[in-house]
Amino acid sequence: MLADDQRLLYGQDAFPILQNRTYETVDGARACPRGDIRLVENLTTGLVYNAAFRPELVVYDRKYQNEQSGSARYRNHLETVSTLVLKHLGRTNLIEIGCGKGFFLEMLLQKAASITGFDPAYEGNNPHIRPEYFRGFIDDRADGIILRHVLEHIQNPYEFLCTLRDENGGGRIYIEVPCFDWICRQRAWFDVFYEHVNYFRMVDFHRMFEDVIAGGHLFSGQYLYVVADLAGLRAPQATPGQRLEFPGDFAARLDTVVHDRASGGVVWGGASRGVIFSLLCERAGRPVDRVIDINPAKQGNYLPATGLAVRSPAEGLKDLPRGADIYVMNMNYIDEIREASSNLFNYVGFEYD
Repeated sequence: MLADDQRLLYGQDAFPILQNRTYETVDGARACPRGDIRLVENLTTGLVYNAAFRPELVVYDRKYQNEQSGSARYRNHLETVSTLVLKHLGRTNLIEIGCGKGFFLEMLLQKAASITGFDPAYEGNNPHIRPEYFRGFIDDRADGIILRHVLEHIQNPYEFLCTLRDENGGGRIYIEVPCFDWICRQRAWFDVFYEHVNYFRMVDFHRMFEDVIAGGHLFSGQYLYVVADLAGLRAPQATPGQRLEFPGDFAARLDTVVHDRASGGVVWGGASRGVIFSLLCERAGRPVDRVIDINPAKQGNYLPATGLAVRSPAEGLKDLPRGADIYVMNMNYIDEIREASSNLFNYVGFEYD
């Protein structure tokens, strides 16, 4: 049941809670926890989120695998981000909340930054990273706070930012999230999943901060970033009479690509998009054959919901007929995928531009 100030945009049922959590057995993968999607626009705040989200179901641990640094394309993106962070936040007394496996934090350490990271999914032994949830500032206030692909996972993001402001006494913050304008423009149904409770546009951050110091789009427009001062945080308010222009044909390509395709083919990308695409293909009675991912931590394990085995490129391409369909989950990686597969196959992407 939706509240009076919630406008339903899109819905799905029984999606896996964590797309980036792989499993050691097929049975375990198929029995993964699931939840529903009820994507809504809040007519009071203007924010977009999953009204069916239940935070108690989401538990991050070391089995959560979302590392993308094996891709040169993604490493180039991180170099761009590091330049932005050091320019706007400086090099001293930084905090990265949700630092994942630590690749970006270690990149900043190599650039002479003083930084501490927090993430329960961390598996290494870097003394600058605490393998736990962020529960408060360690000593003095942080000079800069980094939230890379974290805020979309946190229910009540404004309240969370208020806590950071109050505990730190203000300070600059770098926020990077998927861009909901891009998702709408691309009709990217494959980018709506349970882990992400929030879906942000640039206008949302202008509503939440009195002054956005810097902002823009990254990674071919898929991500947006802002740099702002937490002292200028304010409660977001929707513009009266102005609603989100959500595309009426948002799921049209889902029907075309999923329901009208033949069974078989290969999914390249065993992360969130690959999980959702594979699940919807299975539900349509047209399952894919195999999944490829370059992340060694995923290989040999099984995707949630479908139980598909994740294979290395060498294993996944073995015996694959020339010209077979490879469904590319992110076109940012198409050149790497073509090179890794000797450009021998039919590469199917879902993006409009």
